Amino acid sequence: MLKRHARAACTALAAAGLLLAAAGGATAGPAPETAAPAASAAATLRTAEAPSELLAALQRDLGLTPTQAKARLAHEAEAGATAARLRDRLGAAFAGAWVDGADSATLTVATTRAADTAAIRAAGARAAVVTRTLADLDAAKAVLDRAADAGTPVRYADPRTNRLVVEETRAGAAARLLAATGTDAALVTVVRTAEAPRPLYDLRGGDAYYMNGSGRCSVGFPVTKGTVNGFATAGHCGRAGTTTTGFNQVAQGSFQASVFPGNDMAWVAANAQWTATPYVKGSGGANVQVTGSVLQPVGSSVCRSGSTTGWHCGTVQQHNTSVTYPEGTISGVTRTTVCAEPGDSGGSYISGSQAQGVTSGGSGNCSSGGTTFFQPLNPILSAYGLTLKTTGSGPGPGPGDPEPGGTWKAGTVYATGASVTYGGATYRCLQGHQAQTGWEPPAVPALWQRV
Repeated sequence: MLKRHARAACTALAAAGLLLAAAGGATAGPAPETAAPAASAAATLRTAEAPSELLAALQRDLGLTPTQAKARLAHEAEAGATAARLRDRLGAAFAGAWVDGADSATLTVATTRAADTAAIRAAGARAAVVTRTLADLDAAKAVLDRAADAGTPVRYADPRTNRLVVEETRAGAAARLLAATGTDAALVTVVRTAEAPRPLYDLRGGDAYYMNGSGRCSVGFPVTKGTVNGFATAGHCGRAGTTTTGFNQVAQGSFQASVFPGNDMAWVAANAQWTATPYVKGSGGANVQVTGSVLQPVGSSVCRSGSTTGWHCGTVQQHNTSVTYPEGTISGVTRTTVCAEPGDSGGSYISGSQAQGVTSGGSGNCSSGGTTFFQPLNPILSAYGLTLKTTGSGPGPGPGDPEPGGTWKAGTVYATGASVTYGGATYRCLQGHQAQTGWEPPAVPALWQRV
């Protein structure tokens, strides 16, 4: 592990976001005759008043024009909602979804049933018919995860080829892993790499904090738990009981819970001097507002904030990736092209205004480029009963106003496929997120489908 010490510079950054659907491959159908609409409830969740620093970073890191950056955010939000609806409709035949294109964010959805292609195209997406479902690939990857070591540090399902990818640092390491697990080599693409992922050691997202007065990490996302303020961050930054000081070296709080390896998640409870804000530190120190935690598809743009290298952007490569660090295997992380360096660990990934996850580790640097992995945020919120700090919470029903009834509840983290009742109707969750007032099921069809 690489750990930043207290004497290191405390530059802060801002956030990078992420995704929802993954996997796919093979034969793509023709482009839909009519383009998907560029604006919807989903687009509103992502692009409402996109901050200038977010657009500037997308232009710099992805080589976009200002018009392309705005269009990409809008189209990606629409693609995320469409992918979620189609995933629900295709059920067990779903084989993944991804977006391509600098500003059009063309969505492809894969299925194992040729009969599904008409419905996919009718929704405005390209169709790909493949031989393996996403569930099949994930099951095969889980077998590899249990036997992997540092010789095969990264494993994931590639949505575009409908295969597993195993990265090896030593010749023959992947072949030995496949033989040990009885995995069919025809299912796997082996990629040789010189990169060795490691945790990026070293109450605004992206600001620096220090552990026990020495090592440095970065704040992920400010949260609350009841009346307690705090923040979500990476588990490898500290264990339960580890004390923290803030970017200004003032006593801040302590780790309440931490998991690493296995996952890379933790949360810190702050003392009364610190107040959670709904912001991530962006380019030049500007505040980027967080309004929710809706995930976006593979191929979408995402930006990261950290206390070493600042604000950088890239794209989501795969969800549910497994990576083996020297300390052990981490599962369920997202692989991205965003660069990072030691000290950025724990920092924020944000997509538009939607929180995505916290920096876990990676390889390379922000001079030559690299690969990073983030721990998705929603599982952290759910595991520890945390509420993401946003400006979306309203006063709720006033005196004498009737409660709508049902099982839906603001503050709950809902996974894709979850069912709730609200106002006498039943709804199915289309995209994982933490519910908040103003996002009741009837009001956000991008997140909920009435059944």
